[in-house]
Amino acid sequence: MSAHADNHDHDDDHGHHHKETFVTKYIFSQDHKMIAKQYLITGTIMGVIGVLMSLMFRMQIAWPEEPNVLFEALLGKWAPDGVMDADIYLALVTIHGTIMVFFVLTAGLSGTFSNLLIPLQIGARDMASGFLNMVSYWLFFLSSVIMVISLFVEAGPAAAGWTIYPPLSALPMAQGGSGMGMTLWLVSMAIFIASSLLGSLNYIVTVINLRTKGMSMTRLPLTIWAFFVTAIIGVVSFPVLLSAALLLIMDRSFGTSFFLSDIFIQGEVLHYQGGSPVLFEHLFWFLGHPEVYIVILPAMGLVSEIMASSSRKPIFGYRAMIASILAIAFLSTIVWGHHMFISGMNPFLGSVFTFTTLLIAIPSAVKAFNWITTLWKGNLQLNPAMLFSIGFVSTFITGGLTGIILGDSALDINVHDTYFVVAHFHLVMGISALYGMFAGIYHWYPKMFGRMLNKNLGYIHFWITAVCAYGVFFPMHFIGMAGLPRRYYTNSNFPLFDDLANVNVIITIFALIGGVVQIVYLYNFFASMFYGKKTVQNPWRSTTLEWTAPIKHIHGNWEGEIPHVHRWAYDYSKPGHDDDFVPQNIPLKDGEEELQH
Repeated sequence: MSAHADNHDHDDDHGHHHKETFVTKYIFSQDHKMIAKQYLITGTIMGVIGVLMSLMFRMQIAWPEEPNVLFEALLGKWAPDGVMDADIYLALVTIHGTIMVFFVLTAGLSGTFSNLLIPLQIGARDMASGFLNMVSYWLFFLSSVIMVISLFVEAGPAAAGWTIYPPLSALPMAQGGSGMGMTLWLVSMAIFIASSLLGSLNYIVTVINLRTKGMSMTRLPLTIWAFFVTAIIGVVSFPVLLSAALLLIMDRSFGTSFFLSDIFIQGEVLHYQGGSPVLFEHLFWFLGHPEVYIVILPAMGLVSEIMASSSRKPIFGYRAMIASILAIAFLSTIVWGHHMFISGMNPFLGSVFTFTTLLIAIPSAVKAFNWITTLWKGNLQLNPAMLFSIGFVSTFITGGLTGIILGDSALDINVHDTYFVVAHFHLVMGISALYGMFAGIYHWYPKMFGRMLNKNLGYIHFWITAVCAYGVFFPMHFIGMAGLPRRYYTNSNFPLFDDLANVNVIITIFALIGGVVQIVYLYNFFASMFYGKKTVQNPWRSTTLEWTAPIKHIHGNWEGEIPHVHRWAYDYSKPGHDDDFVPQNIPLKDGEEELQH
């Protein structure tokens, strides 16, 4: 595992065991650090596409029926005279959801940070299988390309919502986007799932098998616990979505009836008999709900690590944090029915799902209290990573509170499929996970690129993003409680909703400002790679092992021997030491006790 990286000339070829070419170093790299950057940059590009789509359909909701030069330029035939077509509105909503959930948050968080941090924080030379890691990234890249190509299909991209419920998704003739666009969506997702499974298996094996000497499971940083459990949830639940996608492909192309029954189109009865669209909902949400935890758990891990480091205190309740991660993972697999309360479900079953859904609030609350207690009386370093971490806790709590309403089968009836739901899950999973990702990027950028991000641009990025995120999603709760349904491309046909038009304009203005300020972040991200201030080895004075590795990336991470671990990951401000942090590889002094909260 480590022999080939130990005794080579490190200067001219980054310590690799053979001379690297551009292709083996930057394209088909098997080095986890390079693969992490590939995931991050691919995810960033997909994120730009996803955000642009959301800005377009927000403008459509705010100013329906009004000609828009941007629509004409970007949508072409789908916006005759600059007025957006109803079908393309649904397609934009669908692809926006798909890209943000799977291609940005799942890959951007798990793909980037699991790859970057697992080997570095557990003291391993690389992942268990560098080759599988490379294959995992390239499958992700391929699925991203196919998803983007589906935008250019003549009849339009998939337009059945990101949840692709049948029959819109199962009948190729149902709407424009149900044809080739939907087929490409399914192919892209099947490849994405293969990528995710290969990556997850790699992460699990690496954490179990390749920890350095002294790195017991209770000395692991919470980041690694989060990535490890996230990978396990992925392995358990992604195959179910794959089966749903394959059955949907069978229904679409091979005449089966898994999800279709008694369908009439223009008075003509179709031959499908005996299937059930609700079966698809069960299969989809059995992945779909664990998926939100696949997205949020890595962000929680990153935030725990950054908060301890930036408040110069040990994380509060380390073992309780691990227990809550495990509890969330278990409970996430038995709550999927709360997405289906009004699908005709037996009310008793609804009450069971309500109970399990409310239970999951307990480990989530444990984490929230522990973060707040970690901050309490800490020596807070309010750098951009720390601000995004605090923002994460804020949006996680505010978004989670509305989940208590939506998780109750009786209360959910009033607000199901309104903007209340959109506001809830964007705050608790969309914005929170993005904040976790931004926090991680600001914190580990020096580890990835050897340079620092500009702090002042980071502050601008955080404050405007934070104000705009609440500006967009806070008012949405109210228009949702007023009954405004999701996914309608215009509400002008309903006099009932005329009073809400102004609120939609305000939301859209906040969204546009929030979208534009991401340009500041993108400039900071790409410019700092070349012009950023060069970093020192341990810029944040952190205790974990990745900061003991040299700044210059070498194949195998450490020159010479891998450091051994003698203490847990959170020895900050420990009495009896000169510095306010003690790295994990420093042996205990005589008579010093190891902390284990």
